[in-house]
Amino acid sequence: MPGPLDNIRVIDLTSGPVGGMATMVLADFGADVIKVERPGGDPFRFMASAPVWLRGKRSVELDLKREVEQQRLAQLVETADVVVTSFRGQAAVDLGCDYDVLAYRNPGIVYCNISGFGPYGPYVGYPGYEGVVAAKAGRMMSFSGVAPRPGPQFAAVQVASHAASQAAVTGILAGLVARDRLGYGQYVETSLLQGLMSYDMGGLLMSSLREREPEKWPAPPVPTMPTINYHPALTKDGKWIQMGNLLQHLFDNFVAATDMVDIYADGEHEGSPAMWAEEVREAFRDRMLTRMREKTADEWMEIFTAQGGVVAHPYHTTQEALDDPDVAANGHVIEVKDPRGSRLKSATSVMEAVLGYFGEAKHERPPMRQIGPVARLTETPGVPRGEIAAVGQHTMSILSEPKRVPWQPLVGQQPPSAALEGVTVLDFSTIIAAPLGCSHLADLGARVIKIEQVGGDPWRWMGSGSLGALKTNAGKESISVDLKDPQGQAIVHALIAQADIIVHNFRPGVPERLGMAYEQAKQVKPDIVYVNVNGYGPDGPGAHRPATHPIPGAALGGAQYQAGGMPPASDDLKVIREGARRLFRANEVNPDPNTSAVVATTAMLGLMARQRTGRGQEIFIDMMGANAYANADDFFWYEDREPRPKIDEGLHGTGPLYRLYECKDGWVFLGMLLEKEWVRFCRRIGSPELAVDPRFNTRVAREANAEALTHLLAEMFRTDTADEWEKLLTVAGIGCVRADGPTPPEFFFRDEQMKVNEYTTTVEHLALGAYRRHGPVVRMRRTPVRLGPGPASGEHTDALLAELGYTAEQIAELHAKNIVWSEPGVAEALAARRP
Repeated sequence: MPGPLDNIRVIDLTSGPVGGMATMVLADFGADVIKVERPGGDPFRFMASAPVWLRGKRSVELDLKREVEQQRLAQLVETADVVVTSFRGQAAVDLGCDYDVLAYRNPGIVYCNISGFGPYGPYVGYPGYEGVVAAKAGRMMSFSGVAPRPGPQFAAVQVASHAASQAAVTGILAGLVARDRLGYGQYVETSLLQGLMSYDMGGLLMSSLREREPEKWPAPPVPTMPTINYHPALTKDGKWIQMGNLLQHLFDNFVAATDMVDIYADGEHEGSPAMWAEEVREAFRDRMLTRMREKTADEWMEIFTAQGGVVAHPYHTTQEALDDPDVAANGHVIEVKDPRGSRLKSATSVMEAVLGYFGEAKHERPPMRQIGPVARLTETPGVPRGEIAAVGQHTMSILSEPKRVPWQPLVGQQPPSAALEGVTVLDFSTIIAAPLGCSHLADLGARVIKIEQVGGDPWRWMGSGSLGALKTNAGKESISVDLKDPQGQAIVHALIAQADIIVHNFRPGVPERLGMAYEQAKQVKPDIVYVNVNGYGPDGPGAHRPATHPIPGAALGGAQYQAGGMPPASDDLKVIREGARRLFRANEVNPDPNTSAVVATTAMLGLMARQRTGRGQEIFIDMMGANAYANADDFFWYEDREPRPKIDEGLHGTGPLYRLYECKDGWVFLGMLLEKEWVRFCRRIGSPELAVDPRFNTRVAREANAEALTHLLAEMFRTDTADEWEKLLTVAGIGCVRADGPTPPEFFFRDEQMKVNEYTTTVEHLALGAYRRHGPVVRMRRTPVRLGPGPASGEHTDALLAELGYTAEQIAELHAKNIVWSEPGVAEALAARRP
């Protein structure tokens, strides 16, 4: 069967890993990706991760400052389906490769631009580096206190880059799907700032409600210690294990597995630990931490795995995660030939090398280990091509190819409608990761029906989850059904018959018992695209184990990296508590939205494959693989690779040119990655001699003298305010921004950049009334987005049953038998809305 993107040609004009990862995914699934590089190549080829995001592409070298080269690019675009760029400001116009120019030559192209801050606003010219966006949008303030010092702290995991990269793939695929229906391509745009919005669960909503009713919606306190359910624990051999027993039955399993069930005899430990008296909770915390010190990490994991229902995983680095058995068993690590070819044995003499007498003195390099395909499509799998082209390697061959016949519309142009108009998604998933991914599809126009258990998605009733559920279910309809009852299953089958995509996050075996496993769904709808979202993946030892967001955070290395390394081993409870606190703060919610981004991408790959083949298929993704993508800057290995940059203990950053600095008033984040930026910076601060100082005149020299350069810059930044440094340097295109401004919710709610780009909108909730919600992670110029509120649980139960042909009497009987359900107050609120 042909792949989802066979015969799709992509012109990749991006620089660096964000666009590079997006076009790598397209290449993995069959696209012919032509990377157009400036003279000398992509300036980010120096990155250790470059062999990953350069894989599977052909390279053409063009100087787009020359008109003749612009014409060559235009001729290439005439043969293409997709163009991907990462320009900011007017750069694309200046180089003759903006959308209007290229679409004139080929109206069928889907043209996607990935920027840092969006197309408009006061920060449009700022460099779109992860650190710059994270600092400006308040993400570094959200980590304040992880290390025991005041002020913002470095945001380590490149979540905005990951989310923007996946959003670009989602938008491109949606544009291609819509192109066949509407008869034209279009402009698609995403940004790191839009990507970052995915990681704010209920903050923006809370800010908008608090402005209206400040007494009713006070700011929640910042936890000083981990929640008991999500606690890191130090073991006998000095290793740490992360717990993730969010639901009560999972926590009960943990208590039983650690032989502490006697706590339930006194009546003080009933219900969630969050509801226990503080002194009871703290006494249990000490007992739990002491108990966990009695066995090694391997011994505890053997017990937890045998029990089967305890959520726990050891902390790993990203390099250690390459050898995780679940990661390996589910295809997340592949081997490709090292493109650098053979190397000399260390015993080879200089004379032998000069004379070419290598013979047995030549050693083949071991294969590179890289990240696998973003998902497992069972009928149209991704097939990564590991070859990495040299700069301009294919210039002559590509420019001399016979002209490829471009895409031609099968229909006349139709009036604009949402990109995923006519696509129906059934969302059986719960909590955050998969539901939020389905909301991304709803924003693009899909009809997403959330099928909840009677009583609703448990996330709705977990503290701040009541607000977070409005984010994770935005734009959906909701029906609550007893999936274990035959009549409930009949309702689900009727919905499946009208659906295009199913998404669920049940553990293996559960869908079969509920009558909606792939083979069962396929009997009802043969071309269904069926997406399984699992914690560990369907293969490997963890296939049947539960997982929650802290698990991939610990397992894939992101949390340890954010913490600045693992806390020390100790028998002192005070030291253990502090280590647990630091790890807990570092292991924040990002693994869930990291997975959500992949859910949307994967669903679109399945839909694209069906559109091209007429066939549905079963698809598997898991949180481990999704978070490997979020840590793609380190999830690879090859001989002599540079290690992941270390973060200092105070969590300032990774080096003198990519870190936080304290100023006379406030803090800035300085972000520079390229040599030309360093030279420009030195001139801008009035010290051009630094650029030629032998200690600092190359990247290698600056790394060798990092301590001296950090001290020099720290002294300089203390001479002026954060705002003044931002004004001075950003006007010259240098990434230097105030980092101690508002936290993300307030930034999203009030900042001018959000307003100018219309990245939030007002929607109406059944009970809460009007509130602000985030816009889509990707926008499309010619197909409008649809931004709805989050529904109440079961808000659309009756309407959907009526749509399926149930009478009012039948619906009432189903309610009476508790086979279907609606949240209390829904019926009255809906009645009040009727004219």
